[in-house]
Amino acid sequence: MNRIAIALAAALFALPAAAQQGHQGHGAPAAQDSAATREFRAANDRMHRDMAIRYSGNADRDFAAGMIPHHQGAIDMANVVLRHGSDPEMRALAQAIIRAQEAEITQLRAFLARTAPR
Repeated sequence: MNRIAIALAAALFALPAAAQQGHQGHGAPAAQDSAATREFRAANDRMHRDMAIRYSGNADRDFAAGMIPHHQGAIDMANVVLRHGSDPEMRALAQAIIRAQEAEITQLRAFLARTAPR
Protein backbone atom coordinates (compact mmCIF):
# COMPACT_ATOMS: atom_id res chain seq x y z
CA MET A 1 0.00 0.00 0.00
CA ASN A 2 1.40 3.40 -0.82
CA ARG A 3 1.76 6.20 1.73
CA ILE A 4 -1.27 8.14 0.45
CA ALA A 5 -3.52 5.09 0.75
CA ILE A 6 -2.25 4.39 4.26
CA ALA A 7 -2.82 8.00 5.31
CA LEU A 8 -6.33 7.98 3.80
CA ALA A 9 -7.21 4.72 5.57
CA ALA A 10 -5.91 6.09 8.87
CA ALA A 11 -7.94 9.28 8.44
CA LEU A 12 -11.12 7.33 7.69
CA PHE A 13 -10.70 5.28 10.85
CA ALA A 14 -10.04 8.40 12.91
CA LEU A 15 -13.13 10.34 11.74
CA PRO A 16 -15.72 8.70 14.02
CA ALA A 17 -13.54 9.25 17.08
CA ALA A 18 -12.84 12.85 16.12
CA ALA A 19 -16.54 13.49 15.55
CA GLN A 20 -17.35 12.19 19.05
CA GLN A 21 -14.74 14.45 20.65
CA GLY A 22 -16.62 17.49 19.35
CA HIS A 23 -19.71 16.49 21.35
CA GLN A 24 -18.23 15.46 24.66
CA GLY A 25 -21.21 16.84 26.54
CA HIS A 26 -23.57 14.56 24.65
CA GLY A 27 -23.72 10.90 23.88
CA ALA A 28 -23.29 7.73 25.84
CA PRO A 29 -22.13 8.05 29.42
CA ALA A 30 -18.61 6.94 30.16
CA ALA A 31 -17.93 4.46 32.94
CA GLN A 32 -15.77 7.03 34.76
CA ASP A 33 -18.47 9.72 34.80
CA SER A 34 -19.06 11.25 38.21
CA ALA A 35 -22.50 11.20 39.83
CA ALA A 36 -22.85 14.89 38.93
CA THR A 37 -22.03 14.21 35.27
CA ARG A 38 -24.56 11.37 35.14
CA GLU A 39 -27.19 13.67 36.65
CA PHE A 40 -26.34 16.50 34.22
CA ARG A 41 -26.62 14.07 31.28
CA ALA A 42 -29.99 12.79 32.52
CA ALA A 43 -31.32 16.33 33.01
CA ASN A 44 -30.09 17.38 29.58
CA ASP A 45 -31.58 14.33 27.88
CA ARG A 46 -34.94 14.79 29.66
CA MET A 47 -35.02 18.51 28.78
CA HIS A 48 -34.34 17.90 25.09
CA ARG A 49 -36.87 15.07 24.94
CA ASP A 50 -39.55 17.18 26.63
CA MET A 51 -38.82 20.19 24.41
CA ALA A 52 -39.85 18.13 21.37
CA ILE A 53 -43.40 19.49 21.55
CA ARG A 54 -46.16 19.20 18.98
CA TYR A 55 -46.20 22.64 17.37
CA SER A 56 -49.59 24.31 17.11
CA GLY A 57 -48.74 27.09 14.68
CA ASN A 58 -49.42 29.65 17.42
CA ALA A 59 -46.00 31.15 18.17
CA ASP A 60 -47.02 32.36 21.62
CA ARG A 61 -48.34 28.99 22.78
CA ASP A 62 -45.48 27.07 21.16
CA PHE A 63 -42.97 29.36 22.87
CA ALA A 64 -44.63 28.82 26.26
CA ALA A 65 -44.93 25.07 25.78
CA GLY A 66 -41.30 24.71 24.72
CA MET A 67 -39.90 27.01 27.39
CA ILE A 68 -41.46 25.10 30.28
CA PRO A 69 -39.23 22.03 29.81
CA HIS A 70 -36.29 24.29 28.97
CA HIS A 71 -36.69 26.12 32.29
CA GLN A 72 -37.28 22.83 34.10
CA GLY A 73 -33.97 21.62 32.66
CA ALA A 74 -32.27 24.68 34.15
CA ILE A 75 -33.85 23.89 37.52
CA ASP A 76 -32.75 20.26 37.31
CA MET A 77 -29.18 21.28 36.47
CA ALA A 78 -29.13 23.86 39.26
CA ASN A 79 -30.22 21.14 41.68
CA VAL A 80 -27.25 19.04 40.55
CA VAL A 81 -24.99 21.92 41.58
CA LEU A 82 -26.72 22.12 44.96
CA ARG A 83 -26.22 18.38 45.50
CA HIS A 84 -22.66 18.12 44.23
CA GLY A 85 -21.13 21.59 43.91
CA SER A 86 -19.05 23.35 46.51
CA ASP A 87 -18.34 26.82 45.09
CA PRO A 88 -20.40 29.39 47.03
CA GLU A 89 -20.86 31.62 43.98
CA MET A 90 -22.19 28.75 41.83
CA ARG A 91 -24.43 27.48 44.63
CA ALA A 92 -25.92 30.98 45.09
CA LEU A 93 -26.41 31.31 41.35
CA ALA A 94 -28.08 27.89 41.23
CA GLN A 95 -30.49 28.96 43.97
CA ALA A 96 -31.30 32.19 42.13
CA ILE A 97 -31.85 30.27 38.89
CA ILE A 98 -34.25 27.90 40.61
CA ARG A 99 -36.32 30.80 42.01
CA ALA A 100 -36.41 32.67 38.69
CA GLN A 101 -37.16 29.63 36.55
CA GLU A 102 -39.93 28.41 38.87
CA ALA A 103 -41.59 31.84 38.66
CA GLU A 104 -41.34 31.83 34.87
CA ILE A 105 -42.74 28.30 34.62
CA THR A 106 -45.72 29.46 36.72
CA GLN A 107 -46.22 32.40 34.35
CA LEU A 108 -45.93 30.19 31.24
CA ARG A 109 -48.41 27.65 32.60
CA ALA A 110 -50.88 30.41 33.48
CA PHE A 111 -50.58 31.76 29.94
CA LEU A 112 -51.28 28.32 28.46
CA ALA A 113 -54.23 27.83 30.78
CA ARG A 114 -55.89 31.10 29.75
CA THR A 115 -55.03 31.02 26.06
CA ALA A 116 -57.01 28.75 23.77
CA PRO A 117 -55.11 26.94 21.05
CA ARG A 118 -55.85 28.19 17.55
